[in-house]
Amino acid sequence: MASKILLLEDDELFNATISDFLEEEGFEVVSVYDPIKALELTFKENFDLYLIDINLPFESGLVFLEKLRKSDDVTPSIFLTSREDKESLHKGFLIGADDYIKKPVDLDELLLRINAILKRVCRKETIFIDGYTLDIISKTLKDKNGELLNLNTKAIELLILLIENKNEVVSNEVIKDRLYPAGVNASSGAIRVYITQLKKIFKDKIVNIRSVGYSFKE
Repeated sequence: MASKILLLEDDELFNATISDFLEEEGFEVVSVYDPIKALELTFKENFDLYLIDINLPFESGLVFLEKLRKSDDVTPSIFLTSREDKESLHKGFLIGADDYIKKPVDLDELLLRINAILKRVCRKETIFIDGYTLDIISKTLKDKNGELLNLNTKAIELLILLIENKNEVVSNEVIKDRLYPAGVNASSGAIRVYITQLKKIFKDKIVNIRSVGYSFKE
């Protein structure tokens, strides 16, 4: 399932440019041009990320995000800003922004920042996948009936790594670095065993990228 982004930007051409780019990268984008409409949408729909212009009609992006935070909406947010003054940026972070990027926006940089934030969001205590419950803290996985599955801790760590990088290829080198501490001989055979165990549970979601690594498709 694609990550869903609310894009609040009043410049229609710039809005369309960002929206088209992110949709080509696999995101679902809902575009709006004013904070009143955007606020209505946040009450009706769930989003994974907000992209917010600071200079908006009716009220600033700072005021808009402040309203969301006061309503206990903690959805990650990135400000799009042409402002240079540190006071505005400082206020934005105090309100609860997660990041900002200055205009003119480098689209590749924007993509990197979005992916970095979404990966951090993934690092919560519990993740639900197709009815399964993955506990990040205890490193356990329960089935759809709440029964604990018999999986090696490293298999769970590998699953967490793949989910953190969902829809991206995680190289064998990155997997070894994550699963095995420095100085420990990393076992490619063991990793293949863990992958086989996980594939029995998640079937076609885990894809083998031959001679490169693996990917968790969603």
